[in-house]
Amino acid sequence: MLASLRLKKNEERRIKQGHLWVFSNEVDTKETPLKEFAPGQQVIIEASNGKPLGMGYVNPNTLICARILSRSAKLELNMKFLKKRIQAAQALRELSFDKPYYRLVFAEADGLPGLVIDRFGDVFSVQISTAGMEAVKADILQVLENLYHPQAIVLKNNIGSRELEGLSLDEEVIGDLPQELVIEENNTKFAVPVQEGQKTGWFYDHRQSRARLQQLVQGKRVLDVFSYLGGWGVAAANAGAEEVTCVDASELALDGVDANAALNGVADKLITIQGNAFDVLNALKAEAHKYDVVIVDPPAFIKRKKDFKQGFEAYKRINELAMRVLEKDGILVSASCSHHLTRDQLLQAVQMAGRHIDRQVQLFDQGHQGPDHPVHPAIGETEYIKTLFFKVGASW
Repeated sequence: MLASLRLKKNEERRIKQGHLWVFSNEVDTKETPLKEFAPGQQVIIEASNGKPLGMGYVNPNTLICARILSRSAKLELNMKFLKKRIQAAQALRELSFDKPYYRLVFAEADGLPGLVIDRFGDVFSVQISTAGMEAVKADILQVLENLYHPQAIVLKNNIGSRELEGLSLDEEVIGDLPQELVIEENNTKFAVPVQEGQKTGWFYDHRQSRARLQQLVQGKRVLDVFSYLGGWGVAAANAGAEEVTCVDASELALDGVDANAALNGVADKLITIQGNAFDVLNALKAEAHKYDVVIVDPPAFIKRKKDFKQGFEAYKRINELAMRVLEKDGILVSASCSHHLTRDQLLQAVQMAGRHIDRQVQLFDQGHQGPDHPVHPAIGETEYIKTLFFKVGASW
């Protein structure tokens, strides 16, 4: 029988509406003292009247002190539970993808808070961010083994949220990780450095927007800012762009761009520039470089609510710099992965940037995170990607 975690009076409303998080200040610590729970311990979450709200796990040392896994108080987080949820997640992906390259599990949005799994064919990149999921790590690995017989599983544990949960940042490779791991996206091949790469190694979330970009670049000169491995830029070159320039601060990332350009036979179209994006754009402007299409896909400039003002200014500034190197009637692709910045706020940032330099922007298309990043309707944090496509012309 699992122990109970009881909420204060009237604190169950958000949970009943579908949310999966319990905050420490919502717990009735007189009835169920948090200090009596071990990090990762499975619990029954109860309303103030003792009625079960669901099953989840607890970490008494964090602000989000519990996460709900099921509305049934009769279930437990074990191999059977994990297998059922992972199979359901795969079935959802198979509605959209016919090749095994996708985000297989997207945490809360797939009913598995604290667990992200990216699939690269027979290699799986696993990120466990909570003590509750860490407690069943062996079960997660066994389920993946039973379902997929993977060639390798990479545990990507170098994330700050693990520190908050009191977990180690040690990374681990299980199995035989191939020297070169190649995926296919939008008819373009990419070598993915799962171990050394950012986050889980690759960003599947912009897949559909990158496909849209490919329809716009035939014969164009393209600038891909914050390029990482060339997800936008190499895809553009492969779709018929005349010339592509990729900008990133990371030498490792740009080595990946070169490798991916060669992999697709477009190395002769592509050049790379290493440096801070703001500095590089200023230098390109000073040297009078112009491009037909500019993509700006930065890391999250707004990681926390309190960073909003500074981050919003950064979005405005980077989009203004991008417009300054655009040809007349060029295309600006402006993206954000900050869930604290709404689509309308990104639109506002671009509009303000355009007015500042007397340019007219027209939004003609927009993208969303891919279907392998489903959105939990009650949890706004699961919807974070937005991509806006603009024609940028002279002021009317």
